[in-house]
Amino acid sequence: MDEFLQLFTFAFFKKALLAALFTSISAGITGTYIVARRIVFISGGITHASFGGIGLAFLLGFNPLAGAALFAVFTAFGIQFFSDKIQIREDSSIAIWWSLGMALGVIFVFLTPGYTPNLMSYLFGNILTVRTGELWAMLVLLLLLAAFFIRWFREILYIAFDEEFARASGIPVRFFNYGVMTLIALVMVMNIRAVGIILILSLMTVPQATANLFTRDFRKMMFLSVAFAFGGTFTGLIISYFLNIPSGPAIIFTLILVFGLCKLYLPCSSLRKELRTQRKPM
Repeated sequence: MDEFLQLFTFAFFKKALLAALFTSISAGITGTYIVARRIVFISGGITHASFGGIGLAFLLGFNPLAGAALFAVFTAFGIQFFSDKIQIREDSSIAIWWSLGMALGVIFVFLTPGYTPNLMSYLFGNILTVRTGELWAMLVLLLLLAAFFIRWFREILYIAFDEEFARASGIPVRFFNYGVMTLIALVMVMNIRAVGIILILSLMTVPQATANLFTRDFRKMMFLSVAFAFGGTFTGLIISYFLNIPSGPAIIFTLILVFGLCKLYLPCSSLRKELRTQRKPM
């Protein structure tokens, strides 16, 4: 217990805890939209394509997360543009940008002079190494994201569940599609530090799937997703520290374990209620 409490005195752990909080809120909000809109694999395409930006950053010598953000936003716009204007099927558009980003990333890393960069923290995450500047960037993005969703919550809700109805209601669907996709791309880039490119898709979908077991209400699902994301991230962070294992995989394993336990608990709970009802005297 003393060792556990001592963790909270370390500066690196305090930063990781703040990163877990910011990550959970941003992933909870955008992930709920992604799941409701059924565009999970679009987000997968964006995050994997951002690897091209990381490779370019290593090659040219600037911040890898800035490069990832550049490629992620460009990919989000590219997927949307290909689907809207060039009339390419959405799944084909995702595959094109996904593979292009990964291919460019590998090429740029190979062309980087000197030793090959260590990409493990970008592929699988390491929340324990988050920097103060990255925390500020996470906070600014979170405030922007919250303001956007609060201001246009009704419009976003309509588009998430029925885009045709939203368009018929006079909502500028294209504007919101590009705006939300940009925010999703930036959230994914900032969450690379927590769980990495390979696992970030799980952070954006597993807490939401768990919340969906308890509610179908969009607003409640957002709050529950944030709660499950933070609970899983915090627990995974503790597990990774004490077992000396990578934080990203530990976080995702914890989130999936929570989902599995909730999935098992709900039928058992319903069965117990049914049995109690049957035992009541008539």
